[in-house]
Amino acid sequence: MPQGYKDHLISAKIDRLLWNNTRNGLALSVFLASTTAIHAQSDAAPNEVTLSELSVTGNGPAVERAGGPVIGYRATRSATATRTDTPVRDTPQSVQVVPRDVLVDQQDIRLTDALQNVSSVLPGGTLQGRSDTFIIRGFRTQIYAIDGVLVSPTNTFSSVSRDLADVERVEVLKGPASVLYGRGDPGGLIHIVTRQPTLEPSGDINLQAGSFGFRRVQGSVSSAIEGVDGLAGRISFAGQSDPTFRNLGGRDNSRTFVAPAFTWNPSPDTRVSFLGEFSRADTQYDEGLVARNGRVPLDNIARYYGEPFARYNSNSNFSLLRVEHDLNENITLRQVLNVQWGEFDLLTTRATGLANRNTLVNRREATVNSTYATVDSQSEMVAKFDLLGFKHTVLAGIEYTNGYRHAYQTESRNYPPVSFQNPAFGAGLVGLQFQSELKQKNELNGLYVQDQIDLGLGFQLLLGVRYDTGTQYYFNRLPASRTIPPDQQLSGTTPRVGLIYRPFEPLTLYASYSTSFKPQIANVLNVVSPAPETGDQYEIGSRLDLTPDLTLSAAAFRITRNNVAATDPNNNTYSVITGQQRSEGVEADLAGQILPGWKVIGGISFIDARITKDQVYPVGNRLAGVPTFSSSIWSTYQFQEGFLLGWNIGAGITYVGRRTGDLNNSYSVGGYARLDAAVFYDFNEHARFSINARNLTDRRYIEQPFNQWNNTPGAPLSILATITARM
Repeated sequence: MPQGYKDHLISAKIDRLLWNNTRNGLALSVFLASTTAIHAQSDAAPNEVTLSELSVTGNGPAVERAGGPVIGYRATRSATATRTDTPVRDTPQSVQVVPRDVLVDQQDIRLTDALQNVSSVLPGGTLQGRSDTFIIRGFRTQIYAIDGVLVSPTNTFSSVSRDLADVERVEVLKGPASVLYGRGDPGGLIHIVTRQPTLEPSGDINLQAGSFGFRRVQGSVSSAIEGVDGLAGRISFAGQSDPTFRNLGGRDNSRTFVAPAFTWNPSPDTRVSFLGEFSRADTQYDEGLVARNGRVPLDNIARYYGEPFARYNSNSNFSLLRVEHDLNENITLRQVLNVQWGEFDLLTTRATGLANRNTLVNRREATVNSTYATVDSQSEMVAKFDLLGFKHTVLAGIEYTNGYRHAYQTESRNYPPVSFQNPAFGAGLVGLQFQSELKQKNELNGLYVQDQIDLGLGFQLLLGVRYDTGTQYYFNRLPASRTIPPDQQLSGTTPRVGLIYRPFEPLTLYASYSTSFKPQIANVLNVVSPAPETGDQYEIGSRLDLTPDLTLSAAAFRITRNNVAATDPNNNTYSVITGQQRSEGVEADLAGQILPGWKVIGGISFIDARITKDQVYPVGNRLAGVPTFSSSIWSTYQFQEGFLLGWNIGAGITYVGRRTGDLNNSYSVGGYARLDAAVFYDFNEHARFSINARNLTDRRYIEQPFNQWNNTPGAPLSILATITARM
């Protein structure tokens, strides 16, 4: 079959896929068809010559690509900030990468543990033990992206804590990312890059056991699939049981995770991939410790103010199909389809206040049942060309998102209180009454364009802009209010501009301006359509390769956030729009190899984050959960020779300063320094045994303040033993 005709057939199939997937693929499909026709005509040479098949095997150093494995602790390429395979040093915004090698050496179980290696990123509160939230450059975010797609665009958080079984790298783009990802928080974006299938057979399995009854099995198997050329599959899985150090009345916390993935290369210029992630959790509903008299007592970090019958059950499902086709060496078309759905239900007792001279904790009983689903489509083109003497890499895309969530809540406010100092179990279930029913639907269309321009003489320019428009239906039915609001019209423009200058090869300097846009999904009392939240950031920074394998990056930034939603101080079932907040600071990150076998990753951050305009909270108050100073460092050494060959040692320290617990600054939690260590032995390339210890000094501290009734204590001294087998 002539090559041009074959290309035409492949492109026609992609055309039909784009057309059937979404109405927004129309423009891209027409462009694909017309361009491919020209390409086919040019390939139909009159004297076609068929060459014999050539097989080349290379033994040189591996070449890193964005989204692929990283050798060691330092990544050199990323697509998080540009959606193109770009050197990190050519990105005019701070991007930090935590590679899989770090996750393995630290035996990170939680996303929180992985992100401790990045400056200006902190745990932001667990949402009553249900999921992960983080504070990036002073601002809380409750969602993240997986392989370029945001999770839960209508839900306020992911319903299941993130598992790391199929994670290749965790990346953090600091500052607004709306120009490429649409809705988002101004502090930054956490991007999960998953492990891809391999044609060569490979696999690994971990068996783990640790303190407080922790047990976990995790594995991944990958191979070519016989019968179809170019087809490979991988399945990653994990299951864990975690009773924890908390006194939950004997209740266990369990989670299961399964992630099948496939890649198929039907031709050298066409790539198809699929990812599915299916998570389920059955855990105790745990709001942590309660603040009293301006602080959170740490005399008993196992103290629990709920009941043993409290529970939180959830599932989260994510599927992603990606099709890419190279029209030629300079033009690539990409279509991404994503479907997400999930639900959670809970039954719990919640702390609501203090009584009897702060010796009793008042409580209420509550149930929630919530479901959500979202469809997301991205149609993109990447084109490389020369124009007016400058080299351009242009990304143009259309994104369509349609999602909903439905939550039904009941409550009872006459639940028996418990002692603040010595809470005891024993209260039974009481009558529940209707509290609220939330129905939300978002439909957004986004159009975005980005141009990376090589100006020569060491200068590069990045220009980008995005326009989002759509509607939002948000109705929270209450016992005293049944008025159905109209659909809210949404629109926002988010530009970004960045300049890079490389005066000499090891040093890169940059400056950038970026913006964010986020529809309000808060329940504001007596407000039908609150204005969208917006943000902007000014950033200057540098990257310096201290050695070919070790990079130091630094940045100074100022972020302003407008129309911010926060808990209503007079009624915590509602939110208020607090006005304006600002975060400014400086940070630095170090990653790479100091000497052969000696690797390091870590960061340091100084942040001043405050309320700058408001009619509810005092202007000048510090933002909740944000320390002035924080830092972390982790380093490992692999013995290179002698009788210690095969042994590895590692150690790290994480420091977090004092933080306020709420926007009223009514209480604060103290700073802490946590010391971690590890020792592991590689029997050979197929087997490893490791011991990881966290919080060696058994320090008592609050890891995640959220509000007066919800403060998660850090775990005491914990030991984790792991046996790893690889093929």
